[in-house]
Amino acid sequence: MNAPESEEPPLLRRAVCPGSFDPVTNGHLDIIARASRLYDVVHVAVMINKSKQGLFTVDERIDLLREVTAEYGNVEVESFHGLLVDFCKDRGIPAIVKGLRAVSDFDYELQMAQMNNGLSGVETLFVPTNPTYSFLSSSLVKEVAAWGGDVSHLVPPAVLDALTERLARG
Repeated sequence: MNAPESEEPPLLRRAVCPGSFDPVTNGHLDIIARASRLYDVVHVAVMINKSKQGLFTVDERIDLLREVTAEYGNVEVESFHGLLVDFCKDRGIPAIVKGLRAVSDFDYELQMAQMNNGLSGVETLFVPTNPTYSFLSSSLVKEVAAWGGDVSHLVPPAVLDALTERLARG
């Protein structure tokens, strides 16, 4: 028995990993890598917050993320502003993947997940952070690096280079 010639292609399983990624850390990459093994396409959405001055511009963060996620092959990086659920709706993304470092993260993220689901039906999947990165945040990396501390084990080499260069310029 032959398959019909006009067979529909299978639907791609899509998810989004949102964040500010200023800068991207090994903790972020751990969550993105794990999501990339579970989904056909992972959208990394860099949040634009016009009221907040980042260390890196949104375009720089996108470039760094593209560089450090290139090996996964199924990660698409772009920016967004406004509601994450609108980003998801525009792209047919039914799931948000978020890393949880501690119970304190869960309290906030649960409220966001329930709001997002109530607004649009988008599901949120929580991934426990690798214990190696449970303390890690972009803010902490920036602060330690600004004071001359070694963050080479906390960020990918390309990010370390960009961070070192940016902080040297003052």
